[in-house]
Amino acid sequence: MNLHQFRFVQEAARRNLNLTETAKALHTSQPGVSKAIIELEEELGIEIFARHGKRLKRITEPGEHVLQSIEIILREISNLRKIGDQYSAQDNGTLSIATTHTQARYVLPLSVAKLRDKYPKVNISLHQGAPDQVAKMLLDDTAEIGIATEALSTYEGLITLPCYEWQHVLVLPLDHPLAKKENLSLEDMANEPIITYHPSFTGRGRIDQAFAAKKLHPRIALEAIDSDVIKTYVRLGLGIGIVAEMAVKDDPVKDLAVRPLKPLLGMNVARVAFKRGAYLRQFVYHFAELLSDRLTAPLIMKAMTGHVNDYEL
Repeated sequence: MNLHQFRFVQEAARRNLNLTETAKALHTSQPGVSKAIIELEEELGIEIFARHGKRLKRITEPGEHVLQSIEIILREISNLRKIGDQYSAQDNGTLSIATTHTQARYVLPLSVAKLRDKYPKVNISLHQGAPDQVAKMLLDDTAEIGIATEALSTYEGLITLPCYEWQHVLVLPLDHPLAKKENLSLEDMANEPIITYHPSFTGRGRIDQAFAAKKLHPRIALEAIDSDVIKTYVRLGLGIGIVAEMAVKDDPVKDLAVRPLKPLLGMNVARVAFKRGAYLRQFVYHFAELLSDRLTAPLIMKAMTGHVNDYEL
């Protein structure tokens, strides 16, 4: 057996047993993929995949166990390469970060700048996407560290730790009646057209839950993934906006009124995530420490072995 066979089996499982897509992803031929898988099955004496003719139909029970072992083997090979990279060149390489637009725009710049100052030879590769895409990029080894508010903690293959807390804020024109109201309520907001995030971004779930708990049905006039887009449409008079406080904290707006929504919507927790079992290079630990004073290299190392709970932070 060899690593090519392992990669072919793993990629076939990832590509929903489509050998054509598997071959394209691995830059090889479909017959070559099929032959390698069959040879591995013959060597192991089991069927990894059940077939209908030449098509793969499902993963067998022993095949599930084989895939788990392959995942561990390939992960450890990746770790070996990272160890080699770490000690052959301690201060250079590429840090791949997966995150959402809000984190990339408002939270990460200062930490990235500080990391580059300490490790000038380290290149930064920034991948932006929805929280579920951030999780997938970590699981697929596209990124080494991920930062998002939603979704990350629901993936078994990830180690996640709370990074910092934040609240939503209301942004609205200075002359809007709600800008002058002392005690805002969700009922007040529900009577206005609302401009806020797409359901899978930036704590939108908490917004929806708060209104639902009051049995309110707000009119969402516009959804976006970009805080700047939300503020732009508020300025145009399309409605009141709900954005993350980061979008106005370090990028103050003088032409809009800003009202904190913690009393109405509560707090959100941004989380940092790593692939379970991955080997992290020194500058990855340092970057995490720059993101939050809650995070330290020893704590993250402990978490990677499964011995840290959120309450310890």
